[in-house]
Amino acid sequence: MTYQLHYWPTIQGRGEFVRLALEAAGAAYVDVAREPPSKGGGEAGLGRRMADPGNPRPSFAPPFLVDGDIVVGQTAAILLYLGPRLGLAGVGDADGIWAHQLQLTIADAVAEAHDTHHPLSTGLYYEDQREAALERAKAFREERIPKFLDWFELILQRNPAGDLHLVSDVLTYADLSLFQLVAGLRYAFPKATARALARTPVVAKLATNVSRRQRVQEYLQSPRRIPFNEDGIFRAYPELDG
Repeated sequence: MTYQLHYWPTIQGRGEFVRLALEAAGAAYVDVAREPPSKGGGEAGLGRRMADPGNPRPSFAPPFLVDGDIVVGQTAAILLYLGPRLGLAGVGDADGIWAHQLQLTIADAVAEAHDTHHPLSTGLYYEDQREAALERAKAFREERIPKFLDWFELILQRNPAGDLHLVSDVLTYADLSLFQLVAGLRYAFPKATARALARTPVVAKLATNVSRRQRVQEYLQSPRRIPFNEDGIFRAYPELDG
């Protein structure tokens, strides 16, 4: 069966963590909103599906995944659902819940990255909250980026199966998501992230290893990979990088 991913068609955002899992597993999927309007694509089509009165369990916001009669919203929940089906959740319940815990921590980091450029309200433009953003970003790059990456470095070092993966000795969606977090931080905070990665070489190695996996590399080099831009979660405002 072909999975249907529903997310904004012009940004990586939170949907990218799901795209990476689907791509790395070679799964059949359709990025529905990126289809032509004649096929129900575009933001208008996404909006109609969000407001579908026939869905008793609607998602609060994109992304959401449709698999037959099952609709799953929230990035971490989607990956919790997909992980075992795609062979990206390790082996057994202990690996599965550990991968989920790692994903939730990555989600925390992503939310904090977003809030550097929108610290007051998502309803305001960046320019309307720039002074608050400068203060928020300073704390994020000096305290929070190192804290998150240091923790993932520790997790990799403590993995009894070796430091090539976060969970056991196999690729999981947690590895893919950590790669995406690092890629986003490198885009939005290149100087601060370079400093943090100099202290966390195993995290940097994992990100490189993930990017070199055949399916991932092919995806990253394809038009399916939407470039980072200033409409997404990770935004490159040089003044926020100090």
